[in-house]
Amino acid sequence: MSASLLVFADGITVTVGNNVWTFGLGVILYLVIAAIVGFVAEAIVGGRRLPFGLIGAIIAAVIGIWLMTQVIQIQGVGDLNFYGVPLLRALIGAIIFVAIWHLLTQAFVRRRSYRTV
Repeated sequence: MSASLLVFADGITVTVGNNVWTFGLGVILYLVIAAIVGFVAEAIVGGRRLPFGLIGAIIAAVIGIWLMTQVIQIQGVGDLNFYGVPLLRALIGAIIFVAIWHLLTQAFVRRRSYRTV
């Protein structure tokens, strides 16, 4: 336990010019959980992958977490919280978001046409 405290003690600090951003352990774990939930949602929905790979999966999961915790609130259902992230609601929200994304972008996908001449 003490080794993990030494590694994750301060998090990550990014300095660009006069701006300083500090990302603590909570934010880092939130993004790791979001990446896992995003990839699981992509695997469940199937079809094409979201654009931008890992970043796209993280964005889909973060939007899904926001969707199911702030916009659509389900009461009376227990959920497993891992470092403040509701895993079941995050997965459901990410699946909904990925499915909507695939439905909206399906018309823009170029399909190969095989013509016999």
